[in-house]
Formats: sequence, C-alpha cells, structure tokens
Amino acid sequence: MGAHETSGQPSRPAIPFSPPDIREEDIEAVAEVLRSGWITTGPRTKAFEWALSDFAGTPRTAALASATAAMELTLRILGVGPGDEVITTAYTYTASASVILHTGATVVLVDSAPGEYHIDLEAVTRAVTPRTKAVIAVDVAGIMCDHRQLIERLAAQASSFRPASPLQDALGRVTVIADAAHSLGASRQGLCSGQAADFTCFSMHAVKNLTTGEGGAITWRRELPVDHDALYTQFMQTSLHGQTRDALTKARRGGWEYDVETPAYKANLTDIASALGLSQLRRYPRALSRRHELVSLYRELLGDGVTVINHRDEDQVSSAHLLMVDLQGRGGSVRNRLIEGLAERQVASNVHYKPLPMLTAYRRLGFDARNFPNAMERYENEITLPLHTQLTEAHIERIASDVRDLVG
Repeated sequence: MGAHETSGQPSRPAIPFSPPDIREEDIEAVAEVLRSGWITTGPRTKAFEWALSDFAGTPRTAALASATAAMELTLRILGVGPGDEVITTAYTYTASASVILHTGATVVLVDSAPGEYHIDLEAVTRAVTPRTKAVIAVDVAGIMCDHRQLIERLAAQASSFRPASPLQDALGRVTVIADAAHSLGASRQGLCSGQAADFTCFSMHAVKNLTTGEGGAITWRRELPVDHDALYTQFMQTSLHGQTRDALTKARRGGWEYDVETPAYKANLTDIASALGLSQLRRYPRALSRRHELVSLYRELLGDGVTVINHRDEDQVSSAHLLMVDLQGRGGSVRNRLIEGLAERQVASNVHYKPLPMLTAYRRLGFDARNFPNAMERYENEITLPLHTQLTEAHIERIASDVRDLVG
C-alpha cells in the first residue's frame, strides 16, 4: 500500500478534527503586543475581560490561564476544602472533577439523565448532604445545562446547607458552577452562558470556538450577593500568588510596593493570549452563525440513521462547539469501527467523553462504571465529527457520505 493510499481508497485531502481558526488580523494583533514590550498580564488582558463581560452580559470577568484554573480558584474562594463534598457528573472530562480533589474535598459523581448527556438533576437532589458545598454542572457540546432549574432545586434544600465561608453564607445554598468550557455564546431560556449559573468558567483552549492558545475565564451572574469589584480583585490576587499589586501596577512610577495576603496560585493570562482573544471575539458572532449552518447541513445529510445532538430549539441555542452523534444503540464496537473507517478515509473523529469511572484515576477512588448506566449508554453510542469554521459544504457532504456508507 502506498504512502498516500488507505484500504483501496484513492488519495484524499485530510479533514482535521478541530484546527484553530487563525486569521491575519489575529497574527497582527499578537505581533502588535510583541512589539509593544508589554507581554504579560496588562492592558490587553483588562480589555479582553471587559469585552467578555459585555458579550456575556455579566458584571465582571477574570481572565485566567485555563478553565481548570477558573473552576479551582472558584472552589477555593468559596472556601471549599477537606470535609466538604462537591457534586459533578460522571459524563465529563477529568478537569470537572480533578479541581475538587485539588482542594481536598470529596468528589461525588452522579449519572447523566436518561437519554441525555447532561447531569441528572434528580440525582443531584438525592446526592446533596449537609457537607455539599457546590455542584459543577457541565455544558456539553456547547449546550447549556439547565442551571436555573438546578439553582431552584438547591434553594429548596437550603435548610440543610452548612456554609463554609462568608461568600457561601451570603448565597445561602449550595453554589452552582458551570463548567462552560464549551458554551461561550450559548443561551438557554433567555439567559446567556455566564448569566445562569452562580459562576461560569469558560475555556479558550486551542480546540475551542474562540481560542487564546491556552486560557480561560471566570464570570458570574449579576444577582450574586457580592461586591463585584471586590470579588474580581479576589480572583486577581488569588491568580497571582496572593499579591496585592500586579506587574502593570508595579511598573508605574513609585508603584513597586506590594504585599502578599495569602500564599496563593499562579494562573494569570498574558497580554499575548488576550490580544488573540480580543481579535477572535470581534468576529465570534459570525463564527457562531457559521457553525450552526454546518450543524444544519450535517443534520440534513446524515439522515435518519443516526441522531445529531440538538443545538437549537425554542428553549436554547448552543455555541455549536461539538458535532456529537448518537449511533442509536449500535454500541461501542460499531462506533470504534466507524472511527477507524473514517481515519482510513482521512477524516478525523473523536469521542466525548469516556465517563470518569472508566479512567484509572477514578477507579482507584472507588468509582464503578456499572453504577452510571446512563453515562455508559451515551458513551457506547457516541462519535464526534469535525465541526469548525474551515469546513466547507463539500467537506460535510464527504463526511456524511462516509458515515452513511460505513454505518450502513
């Protein structure tokens, strides 16, 4: 078999899974920062934070090194620690649970809702104890979880809540944190991602709709009973060793003096990354519109033999981050053969996600995949197809044709 032939198929251009959408304006924005002489956290990062808040409709946003850092710093600012419990879903990437372990708290995993990729709200209600301090609910594929209903359920259980910090006490119930790594730009029941959960953590990793290479952000809803500026300052200090002044402030004449109020963490975002984020955010609404066009074309061309995850209805509009496809009960062996067949035809695909109890780290904690049947059923029948702004209609036609052929 020749180097450019696979399984008797003629040579075909490869279709990558999720390449970053980098334009000349992005490159120029980063080059401008490099030429400025100020490359760490500074004016571009502050501008990016305000732009994200304007886009999401939230009072303040703190740009950080990753969504993982955003979730962990949120837990720490809430005062979560040893002896506490935090609930999350078994159907997610490890970051949703590893941050809980980093604080010394106990991970409580619950199953997906039957036939759904999102966390089972009934199971969350049953899992709450007086030790529960937060729930990390995941916005899968860019589709928001019903954070508003989750808040209502937790508020109904507030009589058993035991706060561990002034912020928890002010909230008066278990905190809802959105792992919104996928959902920047989504909305549900009229609320944008960032407005529904108490705290919302975005990702700008290389494969996300909007990228800063590596990066993330934390934002929160306007109704949160806090001083928004004071909370922002707390996130900034916690992300920079607990230091009272950042590099930009210290660089001003006579501004060298600082204090360290707590031995905290290093999780700030740079101006290099923020310049890229600002440039991408300017065209992000167009990117979202294009992604939905591609989803509609996939749905039309794949037909009735498989089920494309629903990215738009009267209740919600997703960010169309992942094209997740349900193989309608065909099972993991068929799914795996489909992935291999697509790879032979130069089409990259993926799976989102292996439930956490399947992974060594979580098996060692005592979790058993058999206790999460809904998550396992979703996993066994799921494949994720390419979805990005560099795809053309011809690409979608080719991918859909390959899937129909291989599944059939």
